Amino acid sequence: MKYRVQWLLLVLVVMSAVGVEYMAHQSRAMFGDLQRLLREEEDLRADWGRLHLEMSTWGAHARIEKLARDRLVMDVPGMENIEVISQ
Repeated sequence: MKYRVQWLLLVLVVMSAVGVEYMAHQSRAMFGDLQRLLREEEDLRADWGRLHLEMSTWGAHARIEKLARDRLVMDVPGMENIEVISQ
């Protein structure tokens, strides 16, 4: 009877050690995933900032006016060509 209890305790200790090692491995793997996701988040935030800056550049009034003048040969009419219509 004494040896059965000792063997049972030995088996439980070994199972506990295996469980601790498995959880440590899972923890390291999850920490690696967390670090990878944080780097990916940082890269996506940088991309978003660049895209936002590019969008504001493409929509700038000075750029639109320059494109209207150069590509569409448009110009701001002079005062003599402006008519005010009132209701």
